[in-house]
Amino acid sequence: MNPPTRLALLAAGVLVLTACAPGSSAPPSAPSTSATASAVRTDAAALGNVTLTVWDQEVRGGQAAQMKQLNDAFQAKYPNIKLNRVSRSFDDLNTTLRLALSGNEPPDVVEANNGRSAMGAFVKAGQLRPLDAYADVYGWKQRYPESVLRYSRYSADGKLFGEGNLYGLPQVGEVVGIFYNRAKLAKLGLQPPKTWADFETALATVKAGGEVPLQFGNLDKWPAVHVFGTVQGRHVPPDQIGTLAFGRKGASWNTTENTTAAEQLVGWVDKGYFAKGFNGQGYDPAWQAFGKGQGVFMIAGTWLLADLQKALGDDLGFMLPPGTTADAPPVATGGTGLPFAITAKSPHPDAAAAYINFITSADAMKVLTATGNLPVAETGQQSVAKGPQQDVFTAFGTVTAKNGLVPYLDYATPTFADTLGAALQDLLAKKATPQEFLATLEKDYKSFAESNG
Repeated sequence: MNPPTRLALLAAGVLVLTACAPGSSAPPSAPSTSATASAVRTDAAALGNVTLTVWDQEVRGGQAAQMKQLNDAFQAKYPNIKLNRVSRSFDDLNTTLRLALSGNEPPDVVEANNGRSAMGAFVKAGQLRPLDAYADVYGWKQRYPESVLRYSRYSADGKLFGEGNLYGLPQVGEVVGIFYNRAKLAKLGLQPPKTWADFETALATVKAGGEVPLQFGNLDKWPAVHVFGTVQGRHVPPDQIGTLAFGRKGASWNTTENTTAAEQLVGWVDKGYFAKGFNGQGYDPAWQAFGKGQGVFMIAGTWLLADLQKALGDDLGFMLPPGTTADAPPVATGGTGLPFAITAKSPHPDAAAAYINFITSADAMKVLTATGNLPVAETGQQSVAKGPQQDVFTAFGTVTAKNGLVPYLDYATPTFADTLGAALQDLLAKKATPQEFLATLEKDYKSFAESNG
């Protein structure tokens, strides 16, 4: 998930991620948020003078550019609606949003991380408005495939993730893959790897050549979730990853395949493939260092495209993580950026929905493309020049067409982002064995899955 994702980040990882276990139902005091299509007002110009407070995490170069451009266009079209935009980093937004939503005057529109610890907890608490009536009126179910909408669906009690009411709409698609420096690869006599074994061979060659094989910064803990997820996808069947990531019963972390993935990740530490001091380096300094030519490969999400392309130009390449064979079906962590949601206490839900509709429209997808972002809808209809952006669009189109996206692992339980992030940092620091690492994950996962019905 876009971190910012992800996401995941995600943070969100993201971006990307944080808290209260989903329970039975929204509290009786929660305001009524149900609406019917017939009651929705779509003429935003006729809504009178309105001020919409919008919280987002679109703070990086290409993300900030698209948001400013779309906000300016929206206010030009609807001068009666004033936007009060509050932009925060992914981590800051996660930290402050829970408190804001519990207050008497929360923002009208917020970007809420899809995971159980954020959106799931907010749904349970009755703090977000179901958007199904707006989806019917604005045609969002035709604009977005269900495979995308499911990342913003929850049952009304917050228990089931991936089904139920719609609580948000994303702008961007995300896939975690491998960025690489074309010039450095060529200097080392290497081509982009066709298989996972080729990738490991390339890492060894880069190391022997005196370069940093994998740029990486894990001070924030969640970046390792994306790296581990990529390694896991080479060893664990996609359906098992999906079961684990959505917190469903029927899978286990204590498997031979997950152990192999954890062992391979630790092996990269032992072989010196990561940037020196990676556990103490922040996420932003890490990708900025890659943009300055420090490192040959970097496992990260497509939300970094605009900034890395600005830094490296056509020397930047992007590819899906290769499989065990060159023709293996693609498997990659990904989904959507943080969806835009309407808070339950917003006095202007129709204006808020009109705003979300505007920034996710077909015209908005063109703006996202022009500012170096990856639109989640109508991706194939966009025209992009050959180079890094085309690499990303092709990769996303390929993995979605072949149903190869697997969810972010931190989605699994309300506490899994913290559990997994801390456990990975210990694993990478050699403070925990692969078996101890997986036992920690299993305890959190099983406890939630068995109690969640």
